[in-house]
Amino acid sequence: MKVLVSGASGFIGWRVSEMLLSKGYQVIGIDNLNSYYDVNLKEWRLRKLQGTKNFIFYKCDIENLNDLDKIIQNERPVGIINLAARAGVRYSTINPHVYITTNVIGTLNLLELMKKYGIKKIVLASTSSLYAGKSIPYREDMNTETPISPYAASKKSAEMLLYTYNYLYGIEGVVLRYFTVYGPAGRPDMSYFRFIKLIDEGKPVTIYGDGKQKRDFTYIDDIAHGTILAYEKKIQNFEIINLGNNRPVELLQIIKLIEEHLGKKANINFEPFHKADMFETYADITKAEKLLSWKPVINIEEGIKRCVDWYKDNRDMISKLSLYEGDLNF
Repeated sequence: MKVLVSGASGFIGWRVSEMLLSKGYQVIGIDNLNSYYDVNLKEWRLRKLQGTKNFIFYKCDIENLNDLDKIIQNERPVGIINLAARAGVRYSTINPHVYITTNVIGTLNLLELMKKYGIKKIVLASTSSLYAGKSIPYREDMNTETPISPYAASKKSAEMLLYTYNYLYGIEGVVLRYFTVYGPAGRPDMSYFRFIKLIDEGKPVTIYGDGKQKRDFTYIDDIAHGTILAYEKKIQNFEIINLGNNRPVELLQIIKLIEEHLGKKANINFEPFHKADMFETYADITKAEKLLSWKPVINIEEGIKRCVDWYKDNRDMISKLSLYEGDLNF
């Protein structure tokens, strides 16, 4: 019942850790608390976990093999959920090196230590960005050999490492391709988070393109639940599984929902569509339903309401955050 969760103070890692703890697991959380976005939000999530029995935290970067080795040698987890990653399509075109060192080398470090200490199960967070240019809905058996961003390329590389270590050493590897995860206490580089704050403050909102691009927005609790099901499911071989809402929503619809719940209108500036972006994502979740008995339960209307409610309840904390200044991610 002892599982190592990397990226434990990140958005998905935090919620997965909370759910694991509620199920009686011991969670060994690691995170480097990097400054890609305001560390205060990561520390806010971490404080929620540190008040919970059976949670141990180490400040550690998965790129640091020696430190990682000491933690795993000391704690001896029976499995790993790797949610530590450099995220963000657009930023990966500006600083691609950190995506390779974290998403590829970091994953390799974990796999090497799994081999060393006899750990047999790993779940890896991957991305729907790999499906760029494919017909919708996206299925796991589609060819994903043509990523259009360094971020997507790094995730594809990590997936292939899991395949290799499953083949060579029998490590049970499950890749989860997430589709636009959103929810309370999410990443401030994500569109919905920033839109809520800017609309509330009466500041302009920038949209790249005409706003009709669609995303398969998937609520954080559904993602965390699916991640734990994938960890608990006995899968002998390497598997890739989509976790998405299966109901794409236009970006302008997201803004409309935010406006309704805040009671305020958005001031929108339209900018050219970004070359590394995808116009639409849409998950075929047949495999998740079959293998994991999983399907999402939170619709976009309820999900955005919960995000706005969380924002209202935490305005003081959020007002002190340094809002992410880079390009938004969708």
